[in-house]
Amino acid sequence: MEYMFMPLKRYADFSGRSRRMEYWMWVLFQFLLYLALWVVFFALAGAAIMSGDMEGALAAGVGIVVFILIYMVIGLALLVPSLAVTVRRLHDTNRSGWWIGGFVLAYLGLVVVNVAMMGVAAQSPESLGAVGAVYGIIGLAMFGYAITLLVFMFLDGTPGPNRYGPDPKGRANAGDVFA
Repeated sequence: MEYMFMPLKRYADFSGRSRRMEYWMWVLFQFLLYLALWVVFFALAGAAIMSGDMEGALAAGVGIVVFILIYMVIGLALLVPSLAVTVRRLHDTNRSGWWIGGFVLAYLGLVVVNVAMMGVAAQSPESLGAVGAVYGIIGLAMFGYAITLLVFMFLDGTPGPNRYGPDPKGRANAGDVFA
């Protein structure tokens, strides 16, 4: 349970290393939190749908809007510790935190191509296929990049200290074991 809340204690600490346990317990915490929030959302949405009168549906609808705002605030509040623990996890595998930057750049590329698609579709619908192909290529590249990052998150950290700090598991350097 301690590992689950450690990224909140190290909220914006992008230096150092984090164990797999810390990273995956953080992921589990977020999953359970968002699952609970979705249960509340569907309860509110169900109340709005099942309400027989307009007043009850309106009240439930206001509840849904408030819920969405709370959901967004929680998501934004957890964004920084999520990025920080991911960077520290990459550091534990002796990789730069800038590996996340490639994913962000690919995402921004998708946004730019999406905006271009809207402009092209309005001007000349016949060239929409070429833009769609670029969109698909960037999407596949993002998928491959996401799989690569996922594999990095599953890898064991480098034993002993590395350029990002001491081993969070406290293991001695492999070369020092028999020295």
